[in-house]
Amino acid sequence: MAHDFPKIDLHLHLDGSVLPETMWELAKKEGVLLPADDLDGFKDYLVTSADCRNVNEYLERFELPLQLLQEPEALTRVTRELITLLESHGLAYAEIRFAPQLHTRRKMTQKDAVEAVLSGMKEALSEGSRIAIGILLCAMSFGDASKNEQENLETARVAADYLGQGVVGIDLAGYEGMCPVSDFAYVFTEADKYNLPRTVHAGDSAGPESVWDALAFGTRRIGHGHRSIEDPKLIEELLEKGVTLEVCPTSNIQCQTQASYETHPLKALFDLGVKVTINTDNMVLANVDLVHEYDVAIEKMGFTKDDIIRMNINAASASFMPEAKKRKVIDSLDTIIT
Repeated sequence: MAHDFPKIDLHLHLDGSVLPETMWELAKKEGVLLPADDLDGFKDYLVTSADCRNVNEYLERFELPLQLLQEPEALTRVTRELITLLESHGLAYAEIRFAPQLHTRRKMTQKDAVEAVLSGMKEALSEGSRIAIGILLCAMSFGDASKNEQENLETARVAADYLGQGVVGIDLAGYEGMCPVSDFAYVFTEADKYNLPRTVHAGDSAGPESVWDALAFGTRRIGHGHRSIEDPKLIEELLEKGVTLEVCPTSNIQCQTQASYETHPLKALFDLGVKVTINTDNMVLANVDLVHEYDVAIEKMGFTKDDIIRMNINAASASFMPEAKKRKVIDSLDTIIT
């Protein structure tokens, strides 16, 4: 189905969206063994391995692309390629997130990793580009909030250093549910020093309590957040505070935090008035794009095209893009609702 309106992806991980051809080439260059004999077999592997038992198993699949993204040139390349692909899909705006601390296994510092990604962004955004991009820096949960506390604090400080230069905010990602989200309050105490915009992964493998924790950090955006439906009081809080949920339907099903498109609570949340959005999460590892997500939302989840447009207005409103660009996107979407 054609979706010829400005599209927005607020929840998109760089390391989960490296083109298979690029992974194949980088692996050959780095001498990294791949679970396939040829490129076609590798593409098949990526598709068939998308379904996982849980979020933590899903996160283990990031190890391969991370092995291949330990040089600045590789980070610059994959960023450039992803943005070029997003523009070809008709996106008006995307926020691409990555954790700079995961790219320091060799010689790069967190700042080096950010500068490499920003270089790729600048290369992709020519003078005539129709897409705008924001970069989110992820602090990480590895199951013990103290394990990488200094690295997480550094991520907040680096985000502040590059805020307004392509970086638009900070996120908390990783092994949700292995320890309370509240244990990472120190990340957002640090972020508060620099007035950093923020979003937080919550309400996916962990339940509504993780969303409550995230809201305590002052965020008005939640990464995933679909399990908020389990707590009526939380729904009231989301409505009162105008919180936006960055929902990724296919990813939720692949991680088995929801059973199917048909039973996914996205439509119920939408009908309750919660500001929900549709996003891809990991385009390559999940084998999806926004067109796919919109199609299944209409065909299997009960949405109309106008509903999809309204969710894109939610996304534009909650985005960290400059106000002038935000207003332009919202106005263009408003005019095509029937």
